[in-house]
Amino acid sequence: MPSVKVKTSAGKVNFFYTISTPTSPNAKAIDKNLPTILFLHAVYFAQESFQLQFGDPQIRRFNCVAVDLRDHGITTGDDMPANYGRKEAGEEIAKFIEALKLPTCHIVAQSLGTLAALGLATTHPKLVASLFLVSPLGLEELPDIAEGRREIFEYWQEGFKTDPPDELALQDAMYGALQFSFSNNMDSLAHALLARTYPLTLKHWGPKHFETYNRATILIFNDRKAMTQAELAKIGCPVKLIHCGNDVAYPLEYMERFHKNMQDAALNVSLTSIPGAPHFGCVTNPREINVLIHDFVLKACKGDVPPAPLSVTSPWESDLLKAGWEPESDSDGEF
Repeated sequence: MPSVKVKTSAGKVNFFYTISTPTSPNAKAIDKNLPTILFLHAVYFAQESFQLQFGDPQIRRFNCVAVDLRDHGITTGDDMPANYGRKEAGEEIAKFIEALKLPTCHIVAQSLGTLAALGLATTHPKLVASLFLVSPLGLEELPDIAEGRREIFEYWQEGFKTDPPDELALQDAMYGALQFSFSNNMDSLAHALLARTYPLTLKHWGPKHFETYNRATILIFNDRKAMTQAELAKIGCPVKLIHCGNDVAYPLEYMERFHKNMQDAALNVSLTSIPGAPHFGCVTNPREINVLIHDFVLKACKGDVPPAPLSVTSPWESDLLKAGWEPESDSDGEF
């Protein structure tokens, strides 16, 4: 997998990324004649969590670029500094876009990725053509969710107090995390993503890196503030907010409040709720979400876009199949 090094105010990062075009799942460069979608993933799982977007011919009408965010997947870099948040994450993605010489991007982001997307859109609005935000985090954290995140961290630390580590305690931590992510309803793709992710979490967030775990998965959420009207007013592109109807963490009223804040800032914004979808809706409900992505991006494009290819292959398909993904057993696993 290719990588690119960037230097920001938060330190140096070596971002690993994937470029897919209509004709290639692993392209060396984008097709300059097509619009580009940049995908920013949620917490814990990395770019592979967009398997069902990159495997959809309608989404692959466009250039599709995905990147492992800081301290996720196989991206490496300096230790995440204290007070790392929305602004710093956005700055890093701006540097990533500039390093790859990408054009103005349509951003598709989920959960953690929406923090980076909103930071990018407010600090570098000229780099963003549109924002499609699934389970967006533009308000302050809810107190009970903040406490739940801290409890997950405590379970994770507990698992390393023995030698060898207590796998049961570590699994309890992962279970708590997945309660947030999938509302206790994991299909085979979710299990395959977990199988691929777990060894990387041990590497990224073991005892020597507990503070990194704390900053990358707890504080970045718990310490965030609601975006101000002045911040929101800097966004200069269309915005689509997606609420996942079975999100155990964030009710529809929470998303409606963020939607209203954006409306009050005179943004071109709309809100759609996906019934039954958990927080990680891109993984579990691609049929509904992919149609919304396609139509929203196409509407925001300037000029015509060639028809979708008849079929495509995702860059991560073979790895996820080896990890136990069974597309035929998942209701939304195939296109």
